[in-house]
Amino acid sequence: MQTSGPIRVLMIHDSPRWYRRLAGALRATGPVRVFESPPTARALGARVLACHPDAVVLDLALPEHLTLPVLRNLREHYPVPILACSQRGRDRTSALAAIEQGVLEIVVRPRGWGRGPWRRLAAELAGRLHAAVRHARPVRSSDSPGRPVRSFRQAGIDPQHHLMVVGASTGGPEALRELLAAMPADAPPIAIVQHMPAMFTKPFAQRLDAACVLSVGQAREGEPLPPGRVVIARGDTHLTVRRGGGGWFAHYTNQQRVNLHCPSVEVLFDSAVLAAGRDAIGVLLTGMGDDGARGLLRLHECGALTAAQDARSCVVDGMPKAARELGAADVVASPADLPGRLIEALARRQEVAAAFR
Repeated sequence: MQTSGPIRVLMIHDSPRWYRRLAGALRATGPVRVFESPPTARALGARVLACHPDAVVLDLALPEHLTLPVLRNLREHYPVPILACSQRGRDRTSALAAIEQGVLEIVVRPRGWGRGPWRRLAAELAGRLHAAVRHARPVRSSDSPGRPVRSFRQAGIDPQHHLMVVGASTGGPEALRELLAAMPADAPPIAIVQHMPAMFTKPFAQRLDAACVLSVGQAREGEPLPPGRVVIARGDTHLTVRRGGGGWFAHYTNQQRVNLHCPSVEVLFDSAVLAAGRDAIGVLLTGMGDDGARGLLRLHECGALTAAQDARSCVVDGMPKAARELGAADVVASPADLPGRLIEALARRQEVAAAFR
């Protein structure tokens, strides 16, 4: 596989019209060579051997009984970056299942077949493909369940006294699943920004809710955030946190992009600086770019406990690396290990504070 010059993209579909429209627009973006394959194991194997693609684009309009075996085969035998194209308002179940099988990102196809919207989609997709080929590694589940975790109260920590904010992008769904699965039931309230189209954030939250002991849902405007509650930002509006009445609340602001994203991790982290200060816990997980890195630094500088995912466990070590290079992370670990490490760090801070009283 090559990482410079034209990249080879294999598009898996059973819709000639979809392929012609997107492939033509994608070729027009620049150095991309496009190949196609029907969604059968035998045909896919032959095309992979023939064209040696650097990345794969999958049409999620395919039936799930075809997409999941294709993804499993690619993940096991030819692990290259996989992106998927979904229909607006449809494919939500298959999209989330695809993410769990290793799809890095989902782009949403336009309504209708007008050339302009498809050209814009192709430009977005081309940028993501080039970045994925340069930086992404296959999504892999954690090799271990993480270190044993005491509850916050067992460690002498009042979870109501803290607020956790988390940011993630490419590879984030699996990292978030591992992080929350390792989190004890008495965790502080947790607000999360995961870069993901708006149509997927609510069902994504529902899947996370089924995978951990915490209560997970898409954030609602004005929703109180008690211990044990996790909220996921809606995929089209900035999520912030506010303090009031002895607790924290979720609040949506605007839809102007920050660091190329809406919602932005930076916006969430900056709101936590104001709302919680040194009582905040900031966590930055896998993702392309640097969204959230400077916000994590500002949390660190105001005395909050901060953490970044380690390079080895990242699908894309972009956002966490930027934070680590800024000196913004007090703790560096895999998602499954972070809860235990954070509890240990908070307990040590309390011991030090008590010694000087």
